[in-house]
Amino acid sequence: MISKDDILGMCDLDIDEIDAIAEHEHIPEVVAAALGDYLMHQANGVDRVHEMIVDDIRNALAANDGAHAASLFHTLRHFLAQHPLAA
Repeated sequence: MISKDDILGMCDLDIDEIDAIAEHEHIPEVVAAALGDYLMHQANGVDRVHEMIVDDIRNALAANDGAHAASLFHTLRHFLAQHPLAA
């Protein structure tokens, strides 16, 4: 049987990026990993993941959750370092 960790490890995103997709789309991590992997192999998918993380940051700021916004900003910086085409 494939474990959750196996599924998360098979996509081209780290756990924080998967969590950001899950938060944005209101879906479980495993589904977010599959969606993220799918998007990363699409023409504009990197841009879409970038937009999701930025939307999550905006939502955290709107909710006055500075700590979460800072964490998401760190996730965004890592994402951009790994996927410079998203910049």
